[in-house]
Amino acid sequence: MKGAALLFAVVLVAAVVVVGLAQRPGAAQGPAANRASATPRDAGAALDEQQAAVAGAAEPLAGLYAQPSELLEGGAQALEARLAELEDAGVPVVVNKWASWCAPCRYEVPFFQEAVVRYGDRVAFLGLNAADEPAPAQGFLDEFPVAYPSYVDPRESLARDIGAGRGFPVTVFLDGEGGRYVAQGAYATPARLAEDIERYALGAGTGPG
Repeated sequence: MKGAALLFAVVLVAAVVVVGLAQRPGAAQGPAANRASATPRDAGAALDEQQAAVAGAAEPLAGLYAQPSELLEGGAQALEARLAELEDAGVPVVVNKWASWCAPCRYEVPFFQEAVVRYGDRVAFLGLNAADEPAPAQGFLDEFPVAYPSYVDPRESLARDIGAGRGFPVTVFLDGEGGRYVAQGAYATPARLAEDIERYALGAGTGPG
């Protein structure tokens, strides 16, 4: 009887630990957790490849890509000024909200590296590092360098301003003419991200063939 009671107690404690881990900030749940457990080995593009692809970009894209993997302060005023500059130039923008503790963010960031190579001379890519700490955020960017900067958004206020205030990751597409589309959750493949860039940023209908 005592043995059965002890076994029950051990099982109960283990269950509590599992539930606690599943509910911690940034814990992936459901099918996305399986996808986010490891970054696809055949995905991504090195920083030098990204920078080579955008080397001939005109302003204001050139200024944007002169800040690779930087974490930018300045709050709403700085982000709004940059978005206004890009909109005035008619440049579509893709803003990806991410955090270092977010497993699905880790899964999809190589797809954004690839997207820069393919679209960076026509589309402005920006990051929004939300609900995060400086050191792990920089560590994330050291591991997954991107040709574009990220604005620091510790309280997710910037994310709310652009319609990306819930969940991680979130991607916001601005077509340069006032149109906006918000995609919740991680992209499953580079092709799905490319399709949405074509459709919602570049306005190319159904996306690549």
